[in-house]
Amino acid sequence: MTIQNGILTKSPNSSISQQQAFDELYADYWDKVFRLCMGYVNDDDWAKDIAQDTFITVWQQLPNFRNEAAIGTWIFRIACNNCLRQLERSSKFVRKEVDKADEGPVVNEDEVNFLYQCIATLNETDRLIISMELEDVKQAEIAGILGMSESNVRVRVHRIKEKLTEKFKAYER
Repeated sequence: MTIQNGILTKSPNSSISQQQAFDELYADYWDKVFRLCMGYVNDDDWAKDIAQDTFITVWQQLPNFRNEAAIGTWIFRIACNNCLRQLERSSKFVRKEVDKADEGPVVNEDEVNFLYQCIATLNETDRLIISMELEDVKQAEIAGILGMSESNVRVRVHRIKEKLTEKFKAYER
């Protein structure tokens, strides 16, 4: 198995094992999957559990991956399905403050917390769309994951951003 540009290639001559391919996928996608899950459940521990479940499924199903989509698209679809299943199992939606910002430049933690709270108020599909948009997943991939047209995704991203902008304007007052 080899991974190049998001494409998993299976070849008997490959020097990379399933374990090595999985380790590479885990390193590349853990943070993205965690943040996607966090956008759904807004609970650090619960998001970590769902992300871990996602990678257990990835490990188990990696030999069966058919390359019908990019490997990242496949992983995000698994994560989305796991999030939706967990929300279905839970009769309530947990709303909890985020303990800290993940990484990157210095950010206002209150604003990050408020963003997660705003995302948590969106419907499931919109949460998924904006979470993947924030992870720089291409809109064509988002469309493929969700089974909708790319133009529909673009329109929904625009509307979601408008909603979030309005909430931030009210928050800043």
